Amino acid sequence: MIKADERREEIADYVIKFGQVRIDDLVEHFGVSRMTIHRHIDQLAHQGVLRKLHGAVTVQPSGLYESAFRYRVTVGRAEKDALAHAALDYIEAGQAVMLDDSTTANAIAPLLPDIKPLTVITNSVATAALLTNVDDIDFICLGGQYHRTYNAYIGIVCENAVAQLRANLLICSASAISGTTAFIQDQHVVRVKQAMVAASTRRILVVGHSKFDKVALHVFDDLTRFDAVLTTDGVSDAQAQKLEQAGVKLRIVKMTKP
Repeated sequence: MIKADERREEIADYVIKFGQVRIDDLVEHFGVSRMTIHRHIDQLAHQGVLRKLHGAVTVQPSGLYESAFRYRVTVGRAEKDALAHAALDYIEAGQAVMLDDSTTANAIAPLLPDIKPLTVITNSVATAALLTNVDDIDFICLGGQYHRTYNAYIGIVCENAVAQLRANLLICSASAISGTTAFIQDQHVVRVKQAMVAASTRRILVVGHSKFDKVALHVFDDLTRFDAVLTTDGVSDAQAQKLEQAGVKLRIVKMTKP
């Protein structure tokens, strides 16, 4: 007999695979009662893994809710890898580099051993798993309250830890961009990212092209505050021109054609 936590894991994996699933489809697929499905979904929603809608469940983000890290890491891998390789141009051996908890910044982590020695600072548990045992990388993991949705540490303890450090470079991302303003859904995540901005000499924003012309609940920062804003060529020429005219140091990263 399948245990409750194993069933929840199966449900989470199934919804992550499709992005959004109707409750009726979950009942049919798993062969359990509607009440059982709702009980599992309520627990997963409480953990921040899934989000309940009317008659459905989703892992897709909205202006109010971020999707789970384990879902985001599967989306747009080619674009994130292209941005990660481009971000290496701003990193030099001997630097202290701060990475936020975004999946885009996480894509940079496996590339960093080629530039060592480095000091790497992050609140991302996924990035920590990649770098803690790498020779010639001094790793600093920012503590705080662990949040399953972000697979990262956030909160006042994390903010205070960031404030005690100074990095040569910050590489971070955002949930949405409208005009020249970057947004994040979660107020606690915003505060950590803003603390990272304040603690870094140079700041690079890496963001997928699909994040443009969207908003989320909380203002993160103005794009003109970053030393470079990296995105891919999915952004239109007209949009890129507007950003550059507004003073944004935009860099378009060409995607490799298959």
